[in-house]
Amino acid sequence: MKILYFHQHFSTPKGTVGTRSYEMARRLIDRGHTVKMICGASDAGKTGLAGEPVNGLRRGQVAGIDVVEIHLPYSNYDSLFKRAWTFVRFALKSIRIAMKEDYDLLFATSTPLTAGIPGIAMRLLKPYRPFVFEVRDLWPELPRAMGMKNPFILGGMSLLEKLSYTAMRGGVGLSPGILEGMRRRTPDKTPIELVPNGCDLDLFQPSVGAGDASQLPEGFPPDGLRCVFTGAHGQANGLDAVLDAAKVLQDRGRRDIHLVFVGDGKLKPALVARKASEGLDNCLFFAPLPKDQLSEVMGQTDVGLMILADIPAFYYGTSPNKFFDYIASGLPVLNSYPGWLADMIGEHKCGLAVPPNRPDSFADALEYLADHPVERKAMGENSRALAEARFDRRMLADRFVDFLEKIAKGGS
Repeated sequence: MKILYFHQHFSTPKGTVGTRSYEMARRLIDRGHTVKMICGASDAGKTGLAGEPVNGLRRGQVAGIDVVEIHLPYSNYDSLFKRAWTFVRFALKSIRIAMKEDYDLLFATSTPLTAGIPGIAMRLLKPYRPFVFEVRDLWPELPRAMGMKNPFILGGMSLLEKLSYTAMRGGVGLSPGILEGMRRRTPDKTPIELVPNGCDLDLFQPSVGAGDASQLPEGFPPDGLRCVFTGAHGQANGLDAVLDAAKVLQDRGRRDIHLVFVGDGKLKPALVARKASEGLDNCLFFAPLPKDQLSEVMGQTDVGLMILADIPAFYYGTSPNKFFDYIASGLPVLNSYPGWLADMIGEHKCGLAVPPNRPDSFADALEYLADHPVERKAMGENSRALAEARFDRRMLADRFVDFLEKIAKGGS
């Protein structure tokens, strides 16, 4: 089967963003299919291609994947208008590519929501070729919950969502809330599969000793309780909550607890400035790291911080990569908001969940983890056991491939 795969933010493990599409494409190839990946260029992703674009495109083979990179540079630091325009241009260029390609199934994954546009167009132009749409965030629910009020933008998102769900032959959702949201808006007989983000069990592994300190970024704390947050530093992440807890810890004299931030985003400069102005020496900020280097850092930390802004739409409607990296690394997870991940942490005893917007409770949990190493170790072992039992990327990738094969054969 020939798969035409659209993911604007595709990256190999050499990038600093999620590699779900890379892993899924590789599994499709292992199962005997061919994959042509249509993607964009970004400051965080690494497609594996080099050299100057020709007619606005880079092409080449990466780990058996036929990659077509549309030269449309993208950054989270871009303005809202610039990012939106980049999304639209990518969608339009993708349609032109899809019209020329021979394929058996078109697969597109958000974000952004405009990722569905090539599938919508090809459903009209090549109606006998199935389109499968993967949803990573519910739109327009999340933008509306985060305060977006522009009726034209929200209306456009609603229309695009409806068209994508109507055009798709099948859908993939990454969390229980996403799955529920998709089913509410999709014709009853359209098959939808839950395939959450997964754990790269070979790359992220529990520490078996002190580790190689030379692999850590300069300035990384050599001892104490090292609690790491990895990923975007944006509005959705609510990282001021961590600094609030850091202030409480500092006031209590707990200099042995370090809060480590690895990543980037539009709010990172403001967070760093707040650290400086309040003298929060227990907070340390580092640049994003490629996955292979990040795994080394995770192996030499003690706690993974699962932080999102207190927005109910996030509770069951997200599937953050960092959570799965944490549990694969055998880290206990400190979670700051309710929802399916907090429920799972409680059920499997692989960390602690605290109420949102409660810096004292957040600090209490950090102190508990620092002062109870035996319990902390048990939580970490439970994390790894959960990763192996339920979120092995290879197992989930097979579920993903099985679903696409079923859709291609006309199954429901």
